[in-house]
Amino acid sequence: MKNLFVIISLIFTLILFPSMSMAEEFTLSAGVSVNQIPKTFYGTWRITAKLDDTNSYATFKPQSVDMWTLSRVNDVITLSNPFSGAKAEIQLKAVEGNLVIFSKKAPYDNKMLTDTVSIRLDKNNFTGINELVLESFSLVDGHLLKTEKARYIIKGEKISGENIIE
Repeated sequence: MKNLFVIISLIFTLILFPSMSMAEEFTLSAGVSVNQIPKTFYGTWRITAKLDDTNSYATFKPQSVDMWTLSRVNDVITLSNPFSGAKAEIQLKAVEGNLVIFSKKAPYDNKMLTDTVSIRLDKNNFTGINELVLESFSLVDGHLLKTEKARYIIKGEKISGENIIE
């Protein structure tokens, strides 16, 4: 009986609104394309970071020096650290000219670290902000125990060139 009602409702809808039954071809475009990223984004960068704000001074270092290699294979962008061996696929949030915003998530024991990075490229340098959220979860039932946050002011200096494979 329910199926008959659904079929009659569908036929009634198609009769009253015939334009809905005619398929029109169109392309939806959403999100950010990796093709929008300036080529200077890719390569190996020396990163300096200075803590700007946090709710957990015991967890986050006041300053650090790091190394990032940003590379692309097809439509996948990877950030890797040649020193630690860490590697993560990044998700583009926005690209507007030389401003690139991306994020990455990485599990760490019973924790999840989310980085949201906003950088403004200037040839072989960039400046920006790295916002970190470290969520700690219960090993017993998985509920969120605490959230620690930090915001770093970052500067990048390119060490070596692009790495794009298409």
